[in-house]
Amino acid sequence: MSDPATLAPTIARPEPSEHSPYHERYISLVPGNDILSTLESQRRQMLILLSGRDESEGDFRYAPDKWSVKEVLGHVCDTERIFAYRALRIARGDRTPLAGFEQDDYIRNGPFATRPLADLIEDYIAVRRATLTLFRNLDEQAWMRRGIANNNEISVRALAYITAGHEIHHRRILEEKYFAGR
Repeated sequence: MSDPATLAPTIARPEPSEHSPYHERYISLVPGNDILSTLESQRRQMLILLSGRDESEGDFRYAPDKWSVKEVLGHVCDTERIFAYRALRIARGDRTPLAGFEQDDYIRNGPFATRPLADLIEDYIAVRRATLTLFRNLDEQAWMRRGIANNNEISVRALAYITAGHEIHHRRILEEKYFAGR
């Protein structure tokens, strides 16, 4: 049986015209040009970071007005779902403009604080697996398609890099502000 990662094309980094300037903050965090391998390795890195953590660590906030670890993980999952949905719609040629979202509303209305940390970790695994399946099954033309999301033109490949960069951004915050010295 062939390794699915070897069957997928290597997806070059997006050009600046393929995303809003705001998203460069995430894309710039992504190393190299093999986004599928990056997304796969991130899953392992996040699991290593979160493995063995208990509920008190999941509930930890490094400041009173900051999200808990569970909320950060819930945000990563929600955002990845939204980015993957946008990528799917655009990859399939749907030209309907896609709305933005307010991350704080998602946290406020999500059940993250009441869910066990282990359940949120399982959710992360499932979301990343679905994201990888979506991206691995796109043809070269789909990667280059563009659509409108949150009033900005964006390409499918930019969404893949933004997904990875967003996860890197939040994993670094977890490492530096939540779990440093813990």
